[in-house]
Amino acid sequence: MTRYLTRRNGIWHFVRRVPAEFAELDPRGVIKESTMVAIADDRSGAKAGIVAEQKNRVLELFWRDLLEGKAEEAQTRYGAARRRARTMGLAYMPADELAQQPLAEILERLERVVAEKATGPSERDRSTRTAILGGEAHPVILLSELFDRFERQVSAELTDMSPDQLRKWRNPKIRAAKNLISVVGDKPITDLTHTDGLDYSEWWQDRVKDEGLDPDTANKDMGHINRMLFVLNKRLRLGIPKIFEGMRLEGGIEKTRPPFDPDYVQRKLLAPDALRGLNDEARRVLFLVAGAGLRTSEAVNLNESTIVLNAEIPHVQVRPDGRRMKTPQSLRDIPLVGVALAAMREQPRGFPRYHDSAGELSATVNKFLKENNLRQGGDRTLYSLRHTFKDQLAAVGAQDSMIDALMGHKETGSKYGAGPSLKLKLDWLQRIAFTPPPSV
Repeated sequence: MTRYLTRRNGIWHFVRRVPAEFAELDPRGVIKESTMVAIADDRSGAKAGIVAEQKNRVLELFWRDLLEGKAEEAQTRYGAARRRARTMGLAYMPADELAQQPLAEILERLERVVAEKATGPSERDRSTRTAILGGEAHPVILLSELFDRFERQVSAELTDMSPDQLRKWRNPKIRAAKNLISVVGDKPITDLTHTDGLDYSEWWQDRVKDEGLDPDTANKDMGHINRMLFVLNKRLRLGIPKIFEGMRLEGGIEKTRPPFDPDYVQRKLLAPDALRGLNDEARRVLFLVAGAGLRTSEAVNLNESTIVLNAEIPHVQVRPDGRRMKTPQSLRDIPLVGVALAAMREQPRGFPRYHDSAGELSATVNKFLKENNLRQGGDRTLYSLRHTFKDQLAAVGAQDSMIDALMGHKETGSKYGAGPSLKLKLDWLQRIAFTPPPSV
């Protein structure tokens, strides 16, 4: 921030010229504010630079809010013109589009202005002319604004997500928009063409070839862009073409997580002190996933009210609790047996260190397993234990409906009744229970 500092009367001052793109909205020209830091006390400007950095951050937020306000105002005017045209039985058409229509269409609209007696200076006349002749252009939304505008449109769909779920939902979309900008520039989304889509697809093809990436990575990225454009196009009626139509990259390989062998889990992972290098909570989450088959996100979000130890059948209750469930069937009760029961007796209030941080937990455990050569061949992860759990149930003859009920999967057949009882689930889990180590 020293580039925005200047000396004045023995005090460091923050000085920044209003950028050209904001000049129309902020007429001040040059912003000058004292940092209140004396030059004699801060010869290098280090302390003043910190103050300047904060002032600059606030200033840039102010300018961004001005732009968003202008964009919202334009969107409001555009929407009003569209609604007015619809009440008059007309399809709204911005002036630049109307100019491309046959002369007869243009003359018909001019005659409609006269018929509506909308040639005067009143607000009603102006709004009528705007609706008929397309006086409001499509709102300009830059690619750099794509995600923010999309998130605003779908905000009602996100209310049940936890902060960590929101982070995981946002990041790939923000990254996809930045990738597209790096290829085609920060242009208005209404200016996107099929050629832009082709350029982006070729950019991904080169990355897949040169960096050894999976084609599905590219397809997911383009899918995020498609989804955001589709929503804005539908709700704002922008007329954006399907720029990625027919450009899906072929050759993706479906990745599956191989399970641990149950014998390996018992001999190696549950050997005395095998996981002593892991912190207590991470180690016990591993034991819980191995013994109860929970998803890591389900395990780390258990709490005192969903961990039921003082019951005839100790169990955990998988509930939303401030986060979105992966599927409706995810809501379920799982009896605790063997190593899972031993672990939860040590964590009766859950895992506060990793609450809503399943990614951090998985990274910690997987790093430990890799560094200690405990991945049984190098390609197994914490989540592989959930696949081990499923395979164990199948090996002892559990029906698909029971496996689905314990795993939280959607049943493959028709659903009848309330599902298996806690006692019936317990009977099956006792058949596959892992013996806990001397200390968990």
